Amino acid sequence: MTKLATLDDLLVHELQDLYDAEHQILKALPKMAKAASSDALRNAFQLHLKQTETQIGRLEQAFAALGKPAKGTKCDGMAGLIKEGSKMMAEDASPEVLDAALIAAAQKVEHYEIAGYGCVATYAQMLGRNEIRELLTQTLDEEEATDEKLTELAESLINVRAEHPGSFAR
Repeated sequence: MTKLATLDDLLVHELQDLYDAEHQILKALPKMAKAASSDALRNAFQLHLKQTETQIGRLEQAFAALGKPAKGTKCDGMAGLIKEGSKMMAEDASPEVLDAALIAAAQKVEHYEIAGYGCVATYAQMLGRNEIRELLTQTLDEEEATDEKLTELAESLINVRAEHPGSFAR
């Protein structure tokens, strides 16, 4: 267990948590895309997969700026969210309802990330690590935008289809 004596220590610890979380997401997104019946939802997951790769690169830049190796610490929170999403994908659900469930699972992940990136960006700012804060804020902005896109997709298409499964052409 790492000793967290300073805000610098906490910043590194939380970056390690996010680094592992992003790698878990990198593995989960292709499965979510495959499970989606909606082309729009599948495309959103594929786009976020590319963003996640970029976000991992930003975390690696942050570690380099801190003079620390880019490594993760097991993110139990993300593991739990992904496990919950995997269980949902295994349910006997109509394709339309599964798409709605996939959005719910993805938004839980996004909210976890928004909280995490918001905290570390604040720590970096307080510590005068503006380069790191900028990197983390870019990712935070992307996570918030992804959450908004998922909400729009749910409200305009996916949840409507889930309300009336089998009534709409794909």
